[in-house]
Amino acid sequence: MRVAAANRAAEAAAGIVPGLALADARARLPDLRAVPAAGGADMEALAALGDWCGRWTPWVALDAAGPHAVLGAGHGLWLDITGCAHLFGGEAALLNDMARRLARFGFAARAALADTPGAAWAVSHHGAAKRERARHGHVVAPGKTGAALAKLPLKGLRLAAAEADGLERLGFRAIGDLYGIPRGALARRFGEGVMRRLDQALGREDEPLSPRRPVAPHRVRQDFAEPIASREAIAVTARRLLGELAGVLEAAGQGARRLELTLYRGDGKVERIAVGTSAPVRAPSHLMRLLAEPLGALDAGFGFDSVALAASICEALAPAQLALDRQTATTQSNLLAQDGTDNDNDSEVARLIDRLGGRLGLANVRRLALFQSHIPERAALSGVAAAPPPSAQISHWPAGRQRPLRLLPRPEAVEAVAMLPDAPPLMFRWRRMLHRVTKAEGPERIAAEWWHAEGAQPLGGEADSMRDYYRVEDDRGRRFWLYRDAPYRPGMAPGWWLHGLFG
Repeated sequence: MRVAAANRAAEAAAGIVPGLALADARARLPDLRAVPAAGGADMEALAALGDWCGRWTPWVALDAAGPHAVLGAGHGLWLDITGCAHLFGGEAALLNDMARRLARFGFAARAALADTPGAAWAVSHHGAAKRERARHGHVVAPGKTGAALAKLPLKGLRLAAAEADGLERLGFRAIGDLYGIPRGALARRFGEGVMRRLDQALGREDEPLSPRRPVAPHRVRQDFAEPIASREAIAVTARRLLGELAGVLEAAGQGARRLELTLYRGDGKVERIAVGTSAPVRAPSHLMRLLAEPLGALDAGFGFDSVALAASICEALAPAQLALDRQTATTQSNLLAQDGTDNDNDSEVARLIDRLGGRLGLANVRRLALFQSHIPERAALSGVAAAPPPSAQISHWPAGRQRPLRLLPRPEAVEAVAMLPDAPPLMFRWRRMLHRVTKAEGPERIAAEWWHAEGAQPLGGEADSMRDYYRVEDDRGRRFWLYRDAPYRPGMAPGWWLHGLFG
């Protein structure tokens, strides 16, 4: 068992450092208090801290793999602040703000900023004057990476233990000792790993970082000098960010399908609200209605000092076409100014789906999509309301066809008695209950769809490929939708089936 982490008292009293065997540590300090390392909890805390660091940049990656994590050299975070530093007064101001906030949370953090991830890691872990950088951080000037790394130990290249020990046995002590060495000689002895790490640190080879969370294509934010905690202030901020994001989306010709509102609390906690839409939209008023309810359930704590709004999923949204006549165009223009979308039936349904989805979840909101088919069980498809409709969908129910309010998933066989084989039933038994028919309408004959490949197959797997449907009412006023196998064939008893229930 080895030491994964040691506090400053243990390090100062007996030189106990991460990587030291626990038995040796107890020999140096007999009254040493040791507790099992909680790697899972450390990773959860690191992930939460990484989410909170999204206040400076959305591109945050965890650094918890490799020998330095195993030996307890400290977990870390990579932040790609390209294009973000000017929002915080420059690179040095951003780094100072980061170090100050982390120190206030009780984290002993060492921060460094450089042109490459490898250089920033080496300077933060093995650079000189660590205690000073813990308070202010260290910025490596652009183009000075080689000079900043030259005097650092070889461990700053994130080498495996065998590689670092082998290089030290050959007399290499610092990273600068490798600058003038022929690449072939080192590659033959240690492989490509040493030179690849050196090239990554010096910027000769790219080292891509994978962000912990997907980076949204469009993002707006607002910082506050004093934290805000009231619902009114939070709502005003969300409304202002929605207006700003709507302008960005309009310039890009896009609409949002998913929004994420991230609120950063002063105590290091992060609150997130995510809403989805069934169709691309950029209307601030409609999106604000979706955010209003979850905003009321936020735990503001001591207040939020930064708020960010991101459109994580976007789709193309063409501008609305106004009518040619002046009166209609004026009315549509007023509607667009109020809500940002046209007022046709499709947009009204989309807004209704969004509001229901905000309460129930979009996956739980379903709707019927009409389909071009005479077969009752194929004429309407049930699916997620936010999903795109099928390509063969039609826009309205065919006229002159009465269909039951409730259609059974599959027709159920019934026992029926009729005066003639092709006459409506006088009575039928369904689910052990006898129904006496007092009124009947029909038949309505439905045949297989010959223009489809499956049209030659029997309907629903029954013995025939045509059905004669009847609307019947029993002596208690209940109405049913029955059908008989058709056409009638002498010597064969027709089969009766119940397919639906009227209101």
